[in-house]
Amino acid sequence: MWLRAAGGATKSSASRRASVRVFARWNSTVTLGEISTSPRFPGATGSPLSTKMDFLVPKSLPPIATYRVMNAEGRVQDDARAPPDVTDEQVLEWYKNMLTVNILDTIMSEAQRQGRLSFYMVSAGEEGIMVGSAAALGPDDVITCQYRETGVFKQRGYTLKDFLSQLVHNKNDPGKGRNMPCHYSGRLKTGVHAVASTLGTQIPHATGAAYALKLADRETGNKSPRVAVAYFGDGAASEGDFHGALNLAAVRDCPVIFICRNNGFAISTPTTEQYRGDGIASRGIGYGIETLRVDGTDIFAVYEATKEARRRALENGGRPILLEMMSYRISHHSTSDDSFAYRTHDEVNPWKTRDNPIARLKKWLENKGLWSDDMDKETRNQIRKDILTELKAAEREKKPRLSSVFDDVYAEYSEEQEAQRQELKRLMEKYPEEYDAEDYEGGLKAL
Repeated sequence: MWLRAAGGATKSSASRRASVRVFARWNSTVTLGEISTSPRFPGATGSPLSTKMDFLVPKSLPPIATYRVMNAEGRVQDDARAPPDVTDEQVLEWYKNMLTVNILDTIMSEAQRQGRLSFYMVSAGEEGIMVGSAAALGPDDVITCQYRETGVFKQRGYTLKDFLSQLVHNKNDPGKGRNMPCHYSGRLKTGVHAVASTLGTQIPHATGAAYALKLADRETGNKSPRVAVAYFGDGAASEGDFHGALNLAAVRDCPVIFICRNNGFAISTPTTEQYRGDGIASRGIGYGIETLRVDGTDIFAVYEATKEARRRALENGGRPILLEMMSYRISHHSTSDDSFAYRTHDEVNPWKTRDNPIARLKKWLENKGLWSDDMDKETRNQIRKDILTELKAAEREKKPRLSSVFDDVYAEYSEEQEAQRQELKRLMEKYPEEYDAEDYEGGLKAL
C-alpha cells in the first residue's frame, strides 16, 4: 500500500515512481525516501522503518542448509551438476592420507595405554574436513589450528617421522619436547603454526595474521596473495576470542577463513547444551560475514567449499569467510575421556559406517573402478607397518638437549634462568639415578 507523505498530501503516481525506494519486506514498511525527517541510524544504516512490530523469532526462520556433493553411496548427489573438478591421483592421495591419520590414531591410542605416550587425541570422523580443506589452500597460506588437525599437517607435508618425533618428544621434535602430544609445530615446512592447548586463542591470531598479510601484499603488490586460516571446534566458538576475532575480521575486511569443526561435542558437553541458535553458521551472518555450512563427511564438498572460500576471501581487497563443517566425533575426546559416560554405542555406530568420510570416499573410488577391498587391505597393512617402524625408530632417538628447557625465551639467559639452570644441573649431578641424563642429546654436559 502507498502511504501519505508527511504533510498529509497524497503523492502523484509519477512522483511516487520517481522518489520512493521501497524496501518491501512488509506492506507497512516506511522508507527513508518517503519521510525526509526520518533518522538514518548509524548503527544500522540500511534498516527500513516499519509501522509493524515484527520480532524476529529464531524458530520461525528456516535452518541454514548444509552443502553436499557426494551422497552416502559415493555418488554425486545432484545428477545435474558436473563431477568434482579433481584428478583421480588427487583423490587417491586424499584417501591414503585419511587412512594414515585414522590408523595413526588407532596405534597411538594403544601406545598411550601401554605407557609409551602421555596423552593422545584422535580425529575419527573428521578426517575429511582436515584433508579436504588443506588440499584447497595455497602453499603460502598461514594456518593456525587446534589439536585435532592431524590431517591438515599430513596433507601439507608432515611425515610419519615428524609426527612420531613430536609424539615421543625426541630430539627431532621442532617443539623440543615442550608441548603435549598432538600439539604439532612446523610453520616453515607446512605453514601451520604450533598448536596451543588454550581454547580459541588461535582464532584472533589468524585474524591478526590476515590483516598483516593484507597490508604486506598491498605494499609489495604480491601477485600471489595469501589468506590466513583458523581451525577450531564448536566448543571454542563459545569462547570470547571467537567473537572478537570474527568482528574484527569483518570490520577490517581481513582475508581469513574461519573453519569450525562442529562435531557435536565440546568434550562431554553436547551442542544442545552449548547454544540455542542455528549452529555456528548463524553467528557469521550476525557479524556480517559470508557463511556456508558444509557436510564435513563429504570430502568433495569440503574441498569445493574451501576453494571457493579462499577465492572470496581474496576478492576485492579481502574479506572473511566462515565455514561450518558438520561432522560427528566418533572417538573419545582424548585418551583421558570415556565418551560412553555421556552417549551410547547405538548413537555412535551409524557414524562409523554410513556417515563416515573414509567409507564414503572408498565407495566413490570403488564406483570409479580405482579401488578394491584387496587394495584397501594391502594399503592399510602397509601404513600400519610404516607407523610401527617409525614409532620404534623415534623411541630410540635421544631426547632434546636439557638446555632446551630454558631456550627461546630470551636472546640470552636472564639471571633467574641461569640460577635455575645451575640448580637443575646440581640436582641431576647429585641424583643421577633419578634423571637418566644420558637419555638426552649431549647428556648432562649439554646443560
